[in-house]
Amino acid sequence: MLLVEGVVGGKKYREPFSKGILSKSLVRSEVDPDKAYEIASEVEESITNDGTTVISVTDLIKIVKEKLKEDDPVLAKKYIIWKEIRRSKDPLIILIGGASGIGTSSISFELANRLGIKSLLSTDMIREVMRKMVSKQLCPTLFESSYTAEEALKTPAPPEFDKTLLGFKDHVETVSVGLTGVIERSIKEGISIVIEGVHIVPGFIDEELLNTPNVYMFVLALSDEEIHRGRFYSRCRQLWARRPLKRYLKNFTSIRKTHNYIVNVADKHDVPVIENIDVTTTIDEIIEHILEVKQQERLEKKQK
Repeated sequence: MLLVEGVVGGKKYREPFSKGILSKSLVRSEVDPDKAYEIASEVEESITNDGTTVISVTDLIKIVKEKLKEDDPVLAKKYIIWKEIRRSKDPLIILIGGASGIGTSSISFELANRLGIKSLLSTDMIREVMRKMVSKQLCPTLFESSYTAEEALKTPAPPEFDKTLLGFKDHVETVSVGLTGVIERSIKEGISIVIEGVHIVPGFIDEELLNTPNVYMFVLALSDEEIHRGRFYSRCRQLWARRPLKRYLKNFTSIRKTHNYIVNVADKHDVPVIENIDVTTTIDEIIEHILEVKQQERLEKKQK
């Protein structure tokens, strides 16, 4: 029996080599399931043919990398990036913002699955909890959608201000209180989590938190308005989603205003803005950015 040897918490362990586990890790780095199992079988065969009965995790990963490079250099790179991030000892806190309908929920779900992060939270859930704790009289914009918050403004917006954005900012600022609490708790407890939603807007979250190691913020965008509009038709076609299509289309101009605002402030705060046309490409860009930051941090530590 082939055994894999590794170290967890400073203690060595040995466990039987599993083609299933290796295949699953390859699938998460976008290798076709059938191809993943084929590679896992070939890796096992090449190791056992040498008479090896115990192999370290590090050596196993090297063999897998070489095998992938022979078959597909692009997939090999994705696997290396995925493995590099997964092997990090520190928790990952990833924030993904974007206007309604931009695709933050879908991207966050796929990203969490790819990175093996079990905790996933929507800022809409934070807002719902806050609605149970704060009265409508005290914070009326909280009880509106982000793009209709203007309707609940206590004080009429001055003519020189955009009413839609004024309501949106008030709404986001309120939910950011709860969002900040979740981020702080995740950092304190060392919990990896992906948080997504329209309330993740640069400038509304403490910069000190965002500069904490392993906290990453991204903003998703769609430059093409028609593609953005089409997303609402797609999401509302699913019966389980129960999305009010007419409401979204009626307020589409306001939604686009919030979209442009989020993108503009992201640019000002040097937060990565990713054009979310394709799920795979978007996730690849997020993961590659995280790895680049990690590599830069390592380089800076060595120079010190």
